[in-house]
Amino acid sequence: MRQITKGIGSSYSEPKFGAGEQIAIKNVLIIRPNHRLGNQLLLTPLVQEVINTFPDCKIDLFVKGGVAYPVFENYKHINKIIQLPKKPFSNLINYAKGWISIKSKSYDLVINGDKNSSSGRLLTQIANSRIKVFGDVDESIEKKFTDHAHISKYPIYNLRHYLEKIGFPKNDTPLPLLDIKLSADEVLKGKVILDGIVKNTKKTICIYTNATGNKCYSETWWETFYARLQDEFPHYNIIEMLPIENISKINFKAPTFYSKDIREMGAIIKNTSVFIAADNGVMHLASASLTPTVGFFSVTNLDVYGPYGNGSIAINTNTTHIEDWIEKIKHLLV
Repeated sequence: MRQITKGIGSSYSEPKFGAGEQIAIKNVLIIRPNHRLGNQLLLTPLVQEVINTFPDCKIDLFVKGGVAYPVFENYKHINKIIQLPKKPFSNLINYAKGWISIKSKSYDLVINGDKNSSSGRLLTQIANSRIKVFGDVDESIEKKFTDHAHISKYPIYNLRHYLEKIGFPKNDTPLPLLDIKLSADEVLKGKVILDGIVKNTKKTICIYTNATGNKCYSETWWETFYARLQDEFPHYNIIEMLPIENISKINFKAPTFYSKDIREMGAIIKNTSVFIAADNGVMHLASASLTPTVGFFSVTNLDVYGPYGNGSIAINTNTTHIEDWIEKIKHLLV
């Protein structure tokens, strides 16, 4: 599919606007047909960028699965979430309806949130809009920004570059961070839950020892790291967030908590001093909760998926040692 669709958008020409012509952007469609939690969270900076640029706009999101609802619950500019079934063949009628709905509305701006998404490129092509951003990274962006490869950042750089080409003012403001926009009430409830787990006033380090496939580190690896955390940070609580499978790579040696509620999970994490995990969706949830996050990478590209902002860091465990990790965590906790 990538080979078939990689040329889509290459023949698209930017619209020409006359001198002094007002370019009104009121209805925006952002396309990211992926059901994974991490990919929906990684979309939040682009959504914020659109809102910051066009504060009077309404945004439709085209996604898969239902995880976008809790992620964007507090985004008031979201008009509609067009939700495809996670597995297209499980409900072909709804899947077809989702695609057809793209043609039933006219937009002022359509953005493909992932340049490598075949369906995203196709949907951008068929959408009714005068202005379309297919997602290809311009050569000038690659030369100017060393962090252009990041999956959350390049769509924003692309959008800014494109808008400037068609007459909008240059935008050099800091890029938005991942953010699920937790409310003050949510954060307070998260604190109550955390206080019930630790039962003291010490600050807390939270770890998450699970991950998918070969991104997951072994029990020996995690137990060694956990023991070192205990030695280095005796004045901190160390708790473990558990996955839905109720798996602990440290054999439940630390106090644990589990929740199916994405926003509750984020609210608890928000009340911790640092969150530590391998590359996975919960790592991005911690980052989107605006908590300093340490992401361990051994397989995936940290330049593409690493947590950033709020002091967050991505660590390649293939080229570093546990001493390096501890020093970086100490620096975060200063």
